[in-house]
Amino acid sequence: MQDLYQNEKSAPLDRESAGPFDYSEVHFNGAFLDFGSILFPTKDGLQVKLEVEEPSQRVVAVTLEYDDSSLQLQAFAAPKSEGLWHSIRQQLEDSVLTQGGTVENRVGSLGPELLAKLPISNESGDQIGTRFSRFVGVDGPKWFLRGVISGAAITDPKASAEIDDLFRGVTIRRDATPLPPGDLLPLSLPGGTVAPPKGI
Repeated sequence: MQDLYQNEKSAPLDRESAGPFDYSEVHFNGAFLDFGSILFPTKDGLQVKLEVEEPSQRVVAVTLEYDDSSLQLQAFAAPKSEGLWHSIRQQLEDSVLTQGGTVENRVGSLGPELLAKLPISNESGDQIGTRFSRFVGVDGPKWFLRGVISGAAITDPKASAEIDDLFRGVTIRRDATPLPPGDLLPLSLPGGTVAPPKGI
């Protein structure tokens, strides 16, 4: 399985047909939430939260909460021919280790991923628990989509499959504005529920 993903870009072989999608590949109808560079289908029971950077008030991430799991989404500009996930994974691993955590490299349904275990400390600096996060990433055409998964989806196979489906259902829309690789694609507040064009 490992060999399927060892290329310049890290993405499932069926990405174009099963997602996450590029806006030019969208072939389906239905209600969508449009956050500018990130679009995804609405779903009963799905809660959506936006993470806003202080003091710029810029939206930097979209977090989907479903049942007892959460999926934080961020989309980045990427070069046409190369992917970012291999190098970003290494940076994430280094960051977790510096914070006193541990990391397991593994291959999941979306390709290479990281399972991170980080200590939770109280104000006195004493460890009071552990936080698990699963980092997934997919390199698309001129973009990279990262997901940070937490909650039930870490240990429950059914919840994990549901969150993977949510990640697969995401569509990335990158406009023609030139951006350096690794820059966040701009996110905006939805003006309502929109339907993507049919049969692009």
